[in-house]
Amino acid sequence: GTTVDVCARQLKAVIPVIKDWSKVSIAYEPVWAIGTGVVATPMQAQDTHFQVRTIIRDLCGDQVADSVRILYGGSVNAKNCKELGEMPDVDGFLVGGASCKPEFTTIIETAQSLYKK
Repeated sequence: GTTVDVCARQLKAVIPVIKDWSKVSIAYEPVWAIGTGVVATPMQAQDTHFQVRTIIRDLCGDQVADSVRILYGGSVNAKNCKELGEMPDVDGFLVGGASCKPEFTTIIETAQSLYKK
């Protein structure tokens, strides 16, 4: 319950000022994952992304909800990015520390093959 409540509160605060949704990406990172190296399971990420998309759908309609990119950022690395990226509501990644490592190229290649949009 708490995660969805926090996401809803944050989204409701910014949605009224968004003029052009084509220029918006939303990133979700669990608070407990920030700087810890701990990653959500793919289903945990999917569940929260689905809830975020549902909030957007309820407030902005299907067109916005279906087109906005919702990125997962929580200790994404070369080993977990494929499984996370295969979730239907995970549209990409916000990569932190792994972006400074050689494995970043693997994350990029994986994302390019998953998100051929």
